[in-house]
Amino acid sequence: MTGRLAGKVIAVTRPQAQAGPLAAAIAAAGGEAFCFPLLDIAPADDPAPLAAALARLADYDFAAFVSPNAVDHALPAILRRGPWPGGLQALAVGPGTVKALAAYGVGDCLAPSERFDSEALLDLPALAPARVAGRRVALFRGDGGRELLADTLRARGATVDAIPCYRRLAPGDFTVLADAARLDGITLSSSEALRHLVAGLGIARVRDIPLFVPHARIAELAQALGLTRVILTPPADQGLIDGLLAYNWSA
Repeated sequence: MTGRLAGKVIAVTRPQAQAGPLAAAIAAAGGEAFCFPLLDIAPADDPAPLAAALARLADYDFAAFVSPNAVDHALPAILRRGPWPGGLQALAVGPGTVKALAAYGVGDCLAPSERFDSEALLDLPALAPARVAGRRVALFRGDGGRELLADTLRARGATVDAIPCYRRLAPGDFTVLADAARLDGITLSSSEALRHLVAGLGIARVRDIPLFVPHARIAELAQALGLTRVILTPPADQGLIDGLLAYNWSA
């Protein structure tokens, strides 16, 4: 096998439905992708908030989706009721979410172009205080998570309905990951996945394995937890593969 990652075993910890592109990129670079989702995704325990939001969807000015999971757990229900409302502006935190919306036929989506997080979404001119005051926002997200997006939009004068349409679960069994003979690197795409990794394997097991993370917030948490080899990459899957390819594996 040839390629920059030849002989390297890299753990891909994205949810199963989103792991394919990164795993394929690792394989294309000669590496072996070891897929072990650190987040399992399931429908929300209570479907009532989603049903209530869908009944008045046309009353909203913006529909914000925090992840591809939010799209996959909201759009089928939305489209079963009818077409996407013509006056409803879709918002997405990152390119994966934009792509997921497009797969359901929802285009003209506003999203950040460089950094992919709630802060970057809030920096868009369309969400400036003067533009969102008095507007209604449907925020499709998982259970729990950060409140920054909802709280900031409310502070700017918007009415925000936070709608949990899926839930995140820790893996029930870490045996497969714990029994892996060798991992040369681990990719992590969320702080929650990092917490699950540490809880499931323990700090000692992962302390010296290079961790590739696409956001400074995840890197800061990893360092605070005592992990010593944390590599901050550019955003999204492309940033992770770029970081893997640029890493000095002989160090």
